[in-house]
Amino acid sequence: MTKLLIMLSLVVLATVPVTTSALDKTEVPEVTVEGLRLVPGTNDIAYVWAVPGISLSQYKHVYLLEPAVAFRQNWKRDQNRGSPSGLRVTVNDMDRIRAGVKELFLDVFTKELEAGGYSLANERAEDVLIVRPAILNLDVNAPDIQRAGARASMATSAGSMTLYMELIDSESDFLLAKAMDPTSDRESHMLQWQTGAANRQAARLLMEPWAKALRNVLDEARNVTGQE
Repeated sequence: MTKLLIMLSLVVLATVPVTTSALDKTEVPEVTVEGLRLVPGTNDIAYVWAVPGISLSQYKHVYLLEPAVAFRQNWKRDQNRGSPSGLRVTVNDMDRIRAGVKELFLDVFTKELEAGGYSLANERAEDVLIVRPAILNLDVNAPDIQRAGARASMATSAGSMTLYMELIDSESDFLLAKAMDPTSDRESHMLQWQTGAANRQAARLLMEPWAKALRNVLDEARNVTGQE
């Protein structure tokens, strides 16, 4: 396995159409339907598949797509259990949370990539890499309900999410790699107030390592190209 492939395992993320957090490595296919092979020894990312011997050296620009955001199954029902009717989570609340997560994701990744000297593209080209992400199993333990009478809630953790990502050649739409990584906010030993600002900061801290990992992948490819 090349050094670049090892670096790639730190960021390329994908989904499995089941409860991914419950999967064991032995239950994951060695080869996906697209022909990608499971990358062994990826401790930082739960599941990674990639084209054997993959190189990203040709890509100088990133086409970062807006992430899709999906809540954990039955999240709304569980949040509203026992809550007064006027303070229950609504579809509008979920839409607002989705929009906030999308905005935060794009902000975190854009800043990290631009800090590394990478320009973001908005069209396909030979040297453009498409990054297609999604946030899955979003579980906000104490959502900020913005209505009169609503108060911040207490929880030991802001929640959890799973990052999904595919790396795609922009000209051919060929899938280069995919993987999946569930993560969660650090558990506290005591209840803490979880305001909207606190939830946003917790989500940023979960996303930043993924953005840095993507930059590392591109840096590695750039360094390899420079040595040739």
